[in-house]
Amino acid sequence: MAVDLVILTLAGAVATLSVLALRQRVAAKKLPPGPKPLPLIGNALNLTTKELWLRAAEWAKQYGEIVYISAAGIPMVFLNDYKAYNDLLHNRGDIYSDKPRMVMTGELCGAEYMVPFTGAGDRMRRQRRILVKAIGAGSIKTYEPILDGQSRDFVQNLTKPGMDFRKTLLWYNAGLTLMVLYGHKVTSADDRFMKLAAESTEVLSNKLVTGGGVWAVDIFPFLRYLPSWLPGAGFKRSAVEWKKLIEDFVNEPYEDCKEKIKNGTATPSFTSLAFDNKENMSEQEDFDLRWTTNSMYVGSIDTTGSAIANFVLAMVRHPEVLAKAQAEVDSVVGHSRLPDFGDRPAMPYIEAMLSECLRYATPAPLNLPHQLMQDDEYNGYFLPKGSWVIGNIWAIARDETAYPDPNSFKPERFLEPVDGETKKRLDPRNYVFGAGRRRCPGIHLVEAGLWLVIARIVATLDIRKKVVDGVEVEPEVSYDNAFLRIPSAFQFDIKPRPHVNWDLL
Repeated sequence: MAVDLVILTLAGAVATLSVLALRQRVAAKKLPPGPKPLPLIGNALNLTTKELWLRAAEWAKQYGEIVYISAAGIPMVFLNDYKAYNDLLHNRGDIYSDKPRMVMTGELCGAEYMVPFTGAGDRMRRQRRILVKAIGAGSIKTYEPILDGQSRDFVQNLTKPGMDFRKTLLWYNAGLTLMVLYGHKVTSADDRFMKLAAESTEVLSNKLVTGGGVWAVDIFPFLRYLPSWLPGAGFKRSAVEWKKLIEDFVNEPYEDCKEKIKNGTATPSFTSLAFDNKENMSEQEDFDLRWTTNSMYVGSIDTTGSAIANFVLAMVRHPEVLAKAQAEVDSVVGHSRLPDFGDRPAMPYIEAMLSECLRYATPAPLNLPHQLMQDDEYNGYFLPKGSWVIGNIWAIARDETAYPDPNSFKPERFLEPVDGETKKRLDPRNYVFGAGRRRCPGIHLVEAGLWLVIARIVATLDIRKKVVDGVEVEPEVSYDNAFLRIPSAFQFDIKPRPHVNWDLL
């Protein structure tokens, strides 16, 4: 009890000093509006650990395009419309590209070397060069054979008796990404790397970045030095476990690929190609490559999984959309082959479905925070240096002025004739994948894979509501992940279309 009292006293003192320092800096400045803070802790209690994006969306309706809160002295800014998001994170990216110090996630759990958590500077630039070279727009053809094979397997697996959709989707995501990055073929549900991947991404997305990614130790960094046996220091025990898990996932598939390269058995992959193009890799280059490669896994698998799961859910709820898409695919490819990338320009409705899927799914409804590197002003509001700046992707994707009836799945909204500027603003690729210097370089690979899966599901499968005793069952879902918008398991029927020749797969 005495120890707890000391800890609380120290924390209270630090919080008081932080809040007073922030108040002094922003005195007489016009801050953006936001919910009223409490003494000392500010708005810390407003940072819910589940579906924070829904609370942030309510703030957007109440306070407008920019919302300001503070958590025990940490200023936080939410950007709730596309214009503010693009103006600041993209057009002023030179001062909005840093990352806040995240003691729990970055330092204690070791994720500070991952691309999403790396601050502005030399390491970030080295990582970006690796990413652009590996998965930029010009490299997509390199990966098309892998996308083709994995999508064929996925469609086949969806029709197996007793198919578990969530497990099948995980297998596809993990199998595709491990093959692209490391040349590793997943052949069983007990695959070591696939299990490591699932456990690591669960920790990152559903434990570490809850509540905007803010932990008490982020606000009070001195807490990291507490002995792990002390009451209230359970976060340190968790950090030891999670750090080992993250590092195992970073190192094991990478070292496996390196070993295969040495003995001449490596399958072409991003990692193997990087070594082929480098005769003598330095220790720094090796370190950057292994962490950047793993970051690509973490960054792509959840976006893909969320988008596909929400796409299937949308098809269950909107059979009329699936019927239109099937008619288009049939008119282009007939019944004698599967759609491939060469068919993409001839399938505008499938393209619109992909756009609507990215908007409707909103895989990561809140950006991981950027950090403002100097004081700034926008639309008459003062934005203090050090602010955590968060893109409210959910609010942008549900903006009724841009997307009428935003909670409905309507691909047709992307087929209406508009001018070039409006088309750019409406395209969810321009905000779902991040902005400015933090925009995901893997956007082209991720959306190419999504397009192919969507087109091939449409071409080969019928998806309907579950029928029980002659009555259609409405799918009921919840969204339980703290950071990603992934639906829980839901009931539906899926079967091959009558004309499909399964020899094509």
